[in-house]
Amino acid sequence: MKKALTIAGSDSGGGAGIQADLKTFQELEVYGMSVLTAVTAQNTLGVQGVYPLPYEAVAKQLDSVLVDIGTDALKTGMLFDSEIIEIVAEKVKQYQLNTLVVDPVMIAKGGASLLQTEAILALRKSLLPLSFVTTPNIPEAEVLTNMEITSQEDKKEAAKRIADFGVNNVLIKGGHEENADIASDLLFDGEHFHTFTSKRIQTENTHGTGCTFSAAITAELAKGASIFDAISVAKAFITDAITYDLHIGNGHGPTNHWAYKHKGVLDND
Repeated sequence: MKKALTIAGSDSGGGAGIQADLKTFQELEVYGMSVLTAVTAQNTLGVQGVYPLPYEAVAKQLDSVLVDIGTDALKTGMLFDSEIIEIVAEKVKQYQLNTLVVDPVMIAKGGASLLQTEAILALRKSLLPLSFVTTPNIPEAEVLTNMEITSQEDKKEAAKRIADFGVNNVLIKGGHEENADIASDLLFDGEHFHTFTSKRIQTENTHGTGCTFSAAITAELAKGASIFDAISVAKAFITDAITYDLHIGNGHGPTNHWAYKHKGVLDND
C-alpha cells in the first residue's frame, strides 16, 4: 500500500485543502494522511475566517505520522506563515523526504489571502529548494518571480526562475490564462519544456482545483510514476472533476472528486 501525506489547511466546505487532498488520494488508491496547519471557516462564497494551529501542533503531527507510518510522497498546501514553512522544511530534511510536491497556495478563489506576505521569502529560500515539483498557478508564479506573465514565453521564463530556487520540476498551471478554449499547463524539468493541454470548461465550479491537481500528482508519484506520467493522470483527473461538476453552493462550487473513476456512470445519468 502506497502512502501520501498532505500538509495543509482544513476547508470546512469540503472542496479544497485537506478535504480535497484526502478525497483525491482515496480515488487514486493511495493511503492518505494529513497534517493540519490551520482551520478555515469557508464555503463556496469565500473564506470567513482563518485560524492557524500552534506551531508545536504542526510539528507533533508531522513527527507522529513520519515516525510510525512514513510516506511515499507528500504535498504542501496552505502553510499560512513563515514559521510553519520553516517547520515543514526542517521535518522534510530530518526524515529525508525526497518526493515533495509544493503547491504554493496564496489566494483563495474568493480573493482571501491564505499566505502571509513575509512567508513568500521563506517559501523561496527554505521549502522550494527541497521540492521535487512545485505547481503554482499564474498569479502565484508572478509573486514568486516578481514578473508579469502574459504569454507562453513569460511562462517559460518564470519556470526557469523558479527552477533556479532549486526546484527539480516546475509546473505552471494555465487556468488563469485568457485563452477561452484551451487550458494549458507548462512543465519545466530543468532541461526541457512539456505542455499539457485540455479543453477549457466554462463553469464557476472550480473551487479546489489547484489542491486536487497537486494531490493527484502526489498520489501518482507515491505509486512510482514519472513526473510526466503523474501530471498526465492528474490532468485527466482534474479535467473530469471539473467537467462533471456537482453544482453545490451559491458561489464557486467544488469539483467532483469521483468523476475520474465513475464518469461512465455519470455519462449515463
